[in-house]
Amino acid sequence: MEYIQISGKTRQEAIEKAIEKLGVDESKLDIQVVDEGSKGFLGIGAKDYIIKVKKIVDREDLIREFLGKVFKSMDIVCDINIVQTEENTRVEIKGEDAAMFIGKRGESLDSLQMLTNIVVSKALDSHEKIILDIENYREKREKSLIAYAKKMAKKVIFQRRNIKLEPMNPYERRVIHYALQDDSRINTFSEGEEPNRRIVLSLKKGGFNHNRGRYSNRYENADEE
Repeated sequence: MEYIQISGKTRQEAIEKAIEKLGVDESKLDIQVVDEGSKGFLGIGAKDYIIKVKKIVDREDLIREFLGKVFKSMDIVCDINIVQTEENTRVEIKGEDAAMFIGKRGESLDSLQMLTNIVVSKALDSHEKIILDIENYREKREKSLIAYAKKMAKKVIFQRRNIKLEPMNPYERRVIHYALQDDSRINTFSEGEEPNRRIVLSLKKGGFNHNRGRYSNRYENADEE
């Protein structure tokens, strides 16, 4: 928000005008003095006290306001819980109808997250990442991806050939890389361009042993993990 200039016969009068105009308490105003004015002599030559003010925008309030408008426009009632961490701001959204914003493989959720980041970054001149989740979708999706990664790794080991996974967004690819980073037998790398960029799983040199039974135990329950 840009500063606006307000004047009054006194500092207090100028501040009161600002409070009325912007609709917030004084504690929520960023106030800078432009001209302290003067009383003049017997009222002659008096000059107004001039300030420039803008709202102090609270990060959480801004997130709630933006998402609130989005959900209200769709007649969706939901609870918004915001948790600030050292790395980012996590927004947990819960509501029976809120799930419609998840979309296929989380595409709608990712779009809403991107818009929220743009709005907040522009208002606060801050690039701290905001992560949106609806009904714990991301946690569930992560568990599903980890199980999928292990299942495909097992297939690579037994078939001794590279396997290309389905196209994924950057977040999903990171989950796959992380899930297999400690596997001494599997390489993971990405190829292609967005939105069709995908991960390829390959067998590391020396990663296969003819005693296939060695590998079956580790991955036999991959789908249940």
